[in-house]
Amino acid sequence: MAALETRLLVLGAVATFEPVNGYQIRRELLSWGVEEWAHIKPGSIYSSLSTLTGQGVLERHDLDDAGRSVAVYTVTEAGRQELTRLFSIALESVDLLAPLAFQTALTLIPLIERETFLGHARRRLANMDGWSIVTGQVPEGADTAPPHIPAVFELWETVGRAERQWLIDFIGRVEAGEFMFAGEPSDWLPPDDDPGWQMAADRTRYLKLLGRS
Repeated sequence: MAALETRLLVLGAVATFEPVNGYQIRRELLSWGVEEWAHIKPGSIYSSLSTLTGQGVLERHDLDDAGRSVAVYTVTEAGRQELTRLFSIALESVDLLAPLAFQTALTLIPLIERETFLGHARRRLANMDGWSIVTGQVPEGADTAPPHIPAVFELWETVGRAERQWLIDFIGRVEAGEFMFAGEPSDWLPPDDDPGWQMAADRTRYLKLLGRS
């Protein structure tokens, strides 16, 4: 998995649930199916937490939780600035043959404000409109390429046009008030057996141990 997607996914997960321990982050990310769509291995999640801590974007707190030592993580101010930077890159940069960064950012949109997301999405749309495949321009050399190559270009054009239309529709839905963004109330609740309920209880306890309750 590329560095940008890894950083965004792990940093975003910690920002969503902080303070949170490493096992909880691993369990949560695996419940999102990241092994399949993001190609991230369970062990690499712990490695990413360690790397991000060493870079100063996460802070590790070693707590005594009722006689049990537990390491919990929070996002630093530098980490919040890094999240802002990563969202900008992932949402605005267009690479139709490598869409993982964009898709990763979409899974984390509750971390950013609605108007901020719309700004990124509109700039992405403008960037897509400048991409030759999306606009139907024939790539240089296509007229002299082997007969099967133009068919590949047609595939790219089809994918590009489909994503462009999806993005237009999604922007319209966001403008109409759909979905949940940072600072907005939500009427969605996880099912009763979701591990998130225990995570929320642990978070309250961790906040008390950190003196932040």
